[in-house]
Amino acid sequence: MPRLCFGCNAPLYRGEEHVCTVCRNQLPLTEYTFNAENPVDRIFYGRINIIKASAFLFFTEKGIVKSIIHYLKYKNQEQIGSFLGDWYGHILKENNFLNQINFVVPVPLHRKKLRKRGYNQVALFAKQIATHINAQYIDHVLIKTANTRTQTKKSRILRWQNKQALYVLSDQDIFRNKNVLLLDDVITTGATMEACATALSRTKGINIYIASMAVVP
Repeated sequence: MPRLCFGCNAPLYRGEEHVCTVCRNQLPLTEYTFNAENPVDRIFYGRINIIKASAFLFFTEKGIVKSIIHYLKYKNQEQIGSFLGDWYGHILKENNFLNQINFVVPVPLHRKKLRKRGYNQVALFAKQIATHINAQYIDHVLIKTANTRTQTKKSRILRWQNKQALYVLSDQDIFRNKNVLLLDDVITTGATMEACATALSRTKGINIYIASMAVVP
């Protein structure tokens, strides 16, 4: 069976991995850096105390990025996370944006969701980035306590009440005085990242950085 592009379903030629050359060239890179202020930063202004936020790609309702992330999350194509993490990791490493990061942490799935899907779609993305920026990947400290549906449909107040214990830390000291990069697949309203960062911020002296595979512009 020929390998097909996750962006457009065209057959892949030799040397092409996961997406064809056409789709790869059309992927909407944000080109946001961890130096200059960008629109991802602004999502979190006044909500949580983070050092910097960024994202790799733009997510639109129709398009290649949506297709790729759909395959990653729902079609058992876990290796897409590795492909995106390797690419983004190269960019971050070459520009020395994150050379002070100690730990890379993926947004966790609830254990029931993890069992059902079989993998956390952010894990390989996070592992590749950790390798490139010489940080330690760690996925057992930030824990999701409830198996909620995506939080975006609830009102802000309800979300605020719900997130109080939606994520917890199993160890309050491991991130003490450390620089931590928190990663997710898509940032929409920022509610998930806000909830995770709220849990992380209970550690003294932590510096939190945020990034994702994609952001809804």
